[in-house]
Amino acid sequence: MPRSKKAGSKTKARARAVKRASTAKARAGSPRRQRKPIEVYFWPTPNGYKITTMLEEAGLPYVIKPVNIARGDQFKPEFLKIAPNNRMPAIIDPQGPGGKPISVFESGAILQYLGRKTGKFYPKDERKRTEVDEWLHWQMGGLGPMMGQANHFRRYAPEQIEYGINRYTNEVRRLLGVLDKRLEKRKFVCGELSIADFAILGWARTLDRQGQDPAEFPNVMRWIKTMEARPATRRGLDVRVEEAGKVDIAKDKEAWKLLFTQGARN
Repeated sequence: MPRSKKAGSKTKARARAVKRASTAKARAGSPRRQRKPIEVYFWPTPNGYKITTMLEEAGLPYVIKPVNIARGDQFKPEFLKIAPNNRMPAIIDPQGPGGKPISVFESGAILQYLGRKTGKFYPKDERKRTEVDEWLHWQMGGLGPMMGQANHFRRYAPEQIEYGINRYTNEVRRLLGVLDKRLEKRKFVCGELSIADFAILGWARTLDRQGQDPAEFPNVMRWIKTMEARPATRRGLDVRVEEAGKVDIAKDKEAWKLLFTQGARN
């Protein structure tokens, strides 16, 4: 027996109500839509790529604000207002807590902020979040600084100091060994993709320029290839600034002086 028009109308109404409820639930469970792009104060360095990679993977709109560290942009008063340590990257999120703008400096703090904001790549479970924090800080306090020093003594030091080169090259090797062991049975650093991966990737992928043999770290190399094969990560790593290709820091006296003999500044 066919249903009456009245019964059919009630069925359709219930279906619409269920659809509206499902949509509302989905919206409630995800971060609010980012109407204005996040401003990213950036230069194409491993630390800068941490942020563009995270933003691409999280699907947040952003706009690049170049900070030409070879010409002293990092010391400009307007930049120091948001990054008092005169280092990029930094961000300004026009839709910060309470819908009000917020600035954040230090790459690790930015990654944690964006993880909390979006609910992505930064677990809410305290045990899992602590694990991500451990490896984030491992990069911030270990791999990044040691690779930076190895790179400096190999490429930018005015004279080749064997002790300095060996000291930092050996420590980088040790740290990469730690990472390689960590990745032996894991696809990503903390099992699932997280901000720890974004933090480490930009530095680890330069290991062949740090006097390291890639063949010695097969798990690290496999992980790097896995990360670089992700379309969003690839977009984050492909961000370029035209001016950056015009300066050879090793030969440019102005840039060298700005970066390596800064001293105290007001």
